Amino acid sequence: MSEGLSRLVTLVETLRRECPWDREQTPETLRTYVLEECYEVLDAIDSGDPDALADELGDLLFQVLFLSRIASERGWFDIEAVADRIVRKMTERHPHVFAGGSAADAQEVRQGWERRKQRGSASADPLGSVPVSLPALAAAYRMTSRAADLGFDWERDSDVAEKIEEELAEWREAEQSGDRESEEKEIGDLLFSIVNLARRREVDPESALRRAQSRFRSRFAKVAAKARESGREVADFDAAALDRFWEEAKAEE
Repeated sequence: MSEGLSRLVTLVETLRRECPWDREQTPETLRTYVLEECYEVLDAIDSGDPDALADELGDLLFQVLFLSRIASERGWFDIEAVADRIVRKMTERHPHVFAGGSAADAQEVRQGWERRKQRGSASADPLGSVPVSLPALAAAYRMTSRAADLGFDWERDSDVAEKIEEELAEWREAEQSGDRESEEKEIGDLLFSIVNLARRREVDPESALRRAQSRFRSRFAKVAAKARESGREVADFDAAALDRFWEEAKAEE
């Protein structure tokens, strides 16, 4: 173990032993912090700031070591066992690197990865290992990716685009009928189809939506600023005026 990692392991052990708050933590209480650190890593990746990414990866690594320490105290496993397991898993799932196999491209690697995972799984459900706690958008992306790697996919991108149009038409029918349950179902199908299109076009839907949210936030802040420049607040303007502010904000980008 490197000196830096060794110091971090020692730090975790010291905190666990001497800090009242750290002593009280359990895997269950740490769930929120682990999730928060994952999202902060995503924010750092989106920012393109290497220093921010290094900081956030450190925070995430701390959570890994902290959970491993608690597990060790309970006699489950320690950080060495965690490292050994991932080394074995990655070695077994990369026979084209470690076992004299071959892979023509990244797609073949992914397909082989999913087939080997499925063979090694005790579950008959090929999508059973997608975590139920994943955000719905990320889960949809993982499920469609896994199904595609196992051979279940659309033939052409245009087929997915047609499916999106079909789902939109079905939503219109549900909306006109006043059936709220059907509306929810069709909107869900529409979102799922859009995720499928994003996957096929090699666009991460989570990142695409996060960037869209960032653009919306920036533009709407400008809309609010333009409203205040007129001596009023956003809610004081009608939709047509706000739309003009919006288009002006877009043009300024």
